[in-house]
Amino acid sequence: MTLDVTDLAGRHVTVAGLGVSGVPAARALRGLGASVTVVNGSDGAPQRAQAAELEPLGITVRLGDGDTLPDGTELIVTTPGWKPTSPLFLAAEKAGVPVWGDVELAWRLRGPDSAPWLAVTGTNGKTTTVRMLASILEAAGLRTAAVGNIGVSLLDIVLGDTPYDVLAVELSSYQLHWAPSLRTHSGAVLNLAPDHLDWHGSMAAYATDKGRIYEGNQVACVYNAADPATEDLVRAADVEEGCRAIGFTLGTPGPSQLGVVENILVDRAFVENRQKSAQELAEVADVNPPAPHNIANALAAAALARAYGVPPTAVRDGLRAFRPDPHRVEHVADVDGVSYVDDSKATNTHAAEASLGAYEHIVWVAGGLAKGAVFDDLVSTAAGRLRGVVLIGADRALIGEALARHAADVPVVDLDRTDTGAMAAAVREAARLARPGDTVLLAPACASMDMFTNYNKRGDAFAAAVHDLAPGPVTDEQ
Repeated sequence: MTLDVTDLAGRHVTVAGLGVSGVPAARALRGLGASVTVVNGSDGAPQRAQAAELEPLGITVRLGDGDTLPDGTELIVTTPGWKPTSPLFLAAEKAGVPVWGDVELAWRLRGPDSAPWLAVTGTNGKTTTVRMLASILEAAGLRTAAVGNIGVSLLDIVLGDTPYDVLAVELSSYQLHWAPSLRTHSGAVLNLAPDHLDWHGSMAAYATDKGRIYEGNQVACVYNAADPATEDLVRAADVEEGCRAIGFTLGTPGPSQLGVVENILVDRAFVENRQKSAQELAEVADVNPPAPHNIANALAAAALARAYGVPPTAVRDGLRAFRPDPHRVEHVADVDGVSYVDDSKATNTHAAEASLGAYEHIVWVAGGLAKGAVFDDLVSTAAGRLRGVVLIGADRALIGEALARHAADVPVVDLDRTDTGAMAAAVREAARLARPGDTVLLAPACASMDMFTNYNKRGDAFAAAVHDLAPGPVTDEQ
């Protein structure tokens, strides 16, 4: 069945899921005159509150039922988390019913004069890069917003009354999977590492969905020169004539790359003579924090901004103005000469490796839900930096086993408790292992839901425990 977004009046559309994406999708579809039914597997207080908002608009909401295809459905619009193998989608495939994601719907609903999209995906660093990009675009005097997987519905932006010049868009692999017609101004894949394989089914399928961000790009496909898999995705993409491959690197850049020369971020891609010249953009010290993986984020953001024609001074001013979100390599305090850093957002091994690589001597607080991850490569890479390790959470034994294999001389505290005081105990044990000049780093390499509601709550617990340490001078970062 072929449907046009302008021909939804009177059509029966099913929205799969509520939340940040599903509620705006249901409203938008109802506004287009569609007959809308929302199905949602869970039936808790938050879902009932959202249903109460939608039902007065004439939208049917079926809670506790996410498997059954409602009678007469002609289109499904899905929120990102629903697996392609969900019974609802299998039933839709059998019935010949198309499935769009909320991003696909937003893309199709754009007006002819709508703002172009500068899009970012990757296993790690997406939100930081998109927020850096928005800061740079704002410094250039452009009307912009950081939207998408960052928590701001693209549908609300596309259908809203606020005019924008350009949008900084974070896209997850889930969203890209369901957005086949997406064609952006420029896109970036920051990195690729195994993640969400239970959803995608394989690393190859995960990479393919990430690579969709390059399809039909108009100006630039930005890739990570240190991650050849991202460049492979560029090579495989079908782009518009004249679209360029632009790399970013922490080393000296070659032509058509952005990189670092003597602590200066430089551009050899968007200059007149890229074979012989480079444009200074900013200093490494302008990046907050100046950890290697965050400098890579800044270079990717700068590449997308430069692809849009932003001047070099805006890159510098935007990076200086940027403030990272909490729980992303966030300095909490210095206590007795030991630095305490919260990177609770490091929920997989790839993110934790980047975080561990930013410090010389570390007492590592790690563990949680492993999500099928293995830790040998992470531990062997970080072993020389580890002063000690405190293990927490349900799957801590998996990290402990990797430590026994690759860092047997490193002291390990296995904290077998999950009560509300567990993080405070972990911080006390880390403080005992640390020496002046060391960094106590919460970079769990695991999800948080075994002990905490989310990674934010885990980071908050870590910070609170650090501030409770006594005696000794405590210095907060300004």
